[in-house]
Amino acid sequence: MDQLVSLDRVRAARELLTDVVRRTPLEYSRALERRAGVPVFLKCENLQRTGSFKIRGAYVRLHGLGDAERARGVVAASAGNHAQGVALAASLLGIKSTVFMPERAPLPKLAATRGYGADVYPHGAGLADALAVACEFAERTGAELVHPFDHPDVVAGQGTVGLEILEQLPDVGTVVVPTGGGGLVSGIAAAVKRLRPAARVVAAQAAGAAAWPPSLAAGHPVRLGETHTMADGIAVPEPGPLTYAHVSRLVDDVVLVDEEALSEGLLLCLERAKLVVEPAGAAAVAAVLRSPGQFPAPVVVVLSGGNIDPLLLLHVIEHGMTASGRYLAMSVRIPDEPGSLAALLTRVGELGANVLDVEHSRVSGALALGEVEVAINLETRGPDHRHEVVSALRTAGHTVTELP
Repeated sequence: MDQLVSLDRVRAARELLTDVVRRTPLEYSRALERRAGVPVFLKCENLQRTGSFKIRGAYVRLHGLGDAERARGVVAASAGNHAQGVALAASLLGIKSTVFMPERAPLPKLAATRGYGADVYPHGAGLADALAVACEFAERTGAELVHPFDHPDVVAGQGTVGLEILEQLPDVGTVVVPTGGGGLVSGIAAAVKRLRPAARVVAAQAAGAAAWPPSLAAGHPVRLGETHTMADGIAVPEPGPLTYAHVSRLVDDVVLVDEEALSEGLLLCLERAKLVVEPAGAAAVAAVLRSPGQFPAPVVVVLSGGNIDPLLLLHVIEHGMTASGRYLAMSVRIPDEPGSLAALLTRVGELGANVLDVEHSRVSGALALGEVEVAINLETRGPDHRHEVVSALRTAGHTVTELP
């Protein structure tokens, strides 16, 4: 246990951050309670400065540097949120910062990092590539490398989220935390497990970047060959030694969530809680949606960040609507006669579905003479309504094929 960050260290970080970070709200979610069957609260770190929890750990880490280290500057690698946290912390402390980001990092995150004062350089396909070049930069220039999760100061800073949760909901039964490298869940567990040992701490990880299950099974950090998830903020291929020590000893469970669950969780936050979150930030919501009844009440889900590319948001909303049964793509054959298409669309409207787009085609080897094919995308009220629309059109004599 000597490896683990102490409660005193987390409390010291809390004092340091008093006038730096926002004490984010804890909001009750009626919509999530209906789905989970127990009271659920949202810890809104998406409303934190820079749009995520990362400023907490970054500021504590940079504040701990000596004068000589500060003079040489700092360097970091990040898909976006850690980058912004380091950039803002460095700006507040008067330190020069350099950040390497994956070449496909969302443009708003890249622009925001530059806006906080960092020199930003896109490099590589993913976080591992950016981290490798950041390490080389540190060796070459003497800049201090600010690791995104595997440092005691970073873990202690993130642990202040746990202290706030316990102050806002002293009888918390479960805290569900989006998890990539493990800095946030390690810090929260370091605080929660010491002050409320009976509470469960659960890590929610994207199934396409699930480094924790094989690592815990092996008894040491294991590196994934690749990651595939829209949740770039938690697409970390390998835990660190420090976070592994915390998660293996303090975290009760790791729950994996697929891309559909992430989309559905993000859409629920947007529609029902009126909160913008990124896919990584919705991982804990996704875990509760997919595993109702699994977590002792009351449950706190941490919304770890809200920095999402608007184009990705549009895609995820559509994906989330599909996952929740509210989006229907289908192909319908109708007679090639004047008024047939208008009649089809009128009937769809009478059934209460909202037409999003229509494509009308006469060119297909599968069509009979005198037929046309209409590809139509609809917004529906849910799975039952989808079934009602398809059944009604088939009953009317149309050949209907549901599309993926």
